[in-house]
Amino acid sequence: MTSAEPTFALHTDVESVTLEKSEKEPSVHEYEDVLDTQSSVYSVDALAERRLVRRLDLRIVPASMFLYFLCCIDRFNIGNAKILNNDAGDSLAQTLRLTEQQYLIALMVFFIAYAIFETPSNYLLKKYRPSRWLAFLMFGWGAMTMITAASQNFATLVAMRFLLGAFEAGLFPGIVYCLTFWYKPNERAVRIALIVACATLGGAFGGAIAYGVGQLNGACRLEAWRWLFILEGVPCCLCALVVYFYFPDFPETVPWLSLAERELATARIKGVASLGHHRLTWAEARATLVDWRLYAHYLLFVAFSVGFASMSQFAPTIVQGLGYAGLRAQLFTVPPYAIGFGVCVAVAWAADKYEMRALSAAFAFLICGVMFLVEASLPPTAFAARYGVLCVALSFAFAISAPSLSWLTANLRNTGASTLAVPLNVSIATIGQITGTFIYKAAEAPAFPTGHYTNAGFMFLGAAIALGLRAFYVRRNRALAPGEPRWRI
Repeated sequence: MTSAEPTFALHTDVESVTLEKSEKEPSVHEYEDVLDTQSSVYSVDALAERRLVRRLDLRIVPASMFLYFLCCIDRFNIGNAKILNNDAGDSLAQTLRLTEQQYLIALMVFFIAYAIFETPSNYLLKKYRPSRWLAFLMFGWGAMTMITAASQNFATLVAMRFLLGAFEAGLFPGIVYCLTFWYKPNERAVRIALIVACATLGGAFGGAIAYGVGQLNGACRLEAWRWLFILEGVPCCLCALVVYFYFPDFPETVPWLSLAERELATARIKGVASLGHHRLTWAEARATLVDWRLYAHYLLFVAFSVGFASMSQFAPTIVQGLGYAGLRAQLFTVPPYAIGFGVCVAVAWAADKYEMRALSAAFAFLICGVMFLVEASLPPTAFAARYGVLCVALSFAFAISAPSLSWLTANLRNTGASTLAVPLNVSIATIGQITGTFIYKAAEAPAFPTGHYTNAGFMFLGAAIALGLRAFYVRRNRALAPGEPRWRI
């Protein structure tokens, strides 16, 4: 047998114990996830597995990163458009004569649509295959972004934002769900972080793109913010065709792996990850919906989402309040997001490397909370200090996501639970995102005390939840008998 082929070594002692035990109680092997690596009933060629994972990484991770990067650019651009060329009277808010309350409503309806469509979208992704469903979503949100450029009033803008939220809703939970078909729990945090970090790249490039597009103000009698929506929507529609033909589906069926590689890809995740051929059952759905510990994970993500949403939507406005105006305000949103990319990856790497998902999330929450307190306490005129603190706060606000999601998916015990719990986690977190859209009040510029203090409170709440949930899992693990699946912390 060549090294490229999977090699299985059955442990007859474990097998016999399982057969004897099956007549008395459910076998450990009925669980598809959260199995301790020492309890596996087979082993695979380590060298062949490393080669396979490298190949998967080259195919899956860059594609997922690029998709989320484009998604975040189209999601966050309304924050850039709001103030783009406002010194010339041609910003989105000025052209459409939006009040601050109307702008907040336009932000809020996006998250309402997001919450409504996330869970059904994950089910449809499983039904129609990731490549087809993600391509459909991508074309849809690209088209909605371009059509937003034609908005002439508040009502049109709200309608476009709702439809944009409906199409974008399925992407992030869908990508995280797809990773559970390909990677073990201890392989996910860094990969999720690389994808999540593209939100920071989206923010960084979005500011740089807005700065450049701002020079087009008045071209073809269109304001620059209209060009911004058009130029950022076109790539998504074009890339949707590439996604349809080339995005990976399930390891059991992909044609670009050899038969031996497909066998290895499915064998190495049996017992520790989701299965592509599995179908969601009502029993699994009911068990997932009544599992109270999952709601602690959801609440953790609600706390994270307040900071994530507020920073994503209001970073240009906050930077403008730090003394930078016009196109310079767009340019100065780039460094916080660029720093955030490195912080996201570093925190997630530590979470995976040392199996410290809970502590990594709690650490990021605490740092972020302290930075928001400092930001709120500094004098409004301390522009340089407040800008530096904002860079740290934004970076760690984004870094919370990867270890939190990796922790959740690592403790889902079957494919059905992954199908439902991942989108539910993001859907319920919409409560936090809606909260985040209302905490930075224009009347409080440039200090924004309500926004900073509210963010600090939610960050400290998140840290407390993470540490409490970790203590709960530790206590549960101590009560387990030898050979039972361990809860990951």
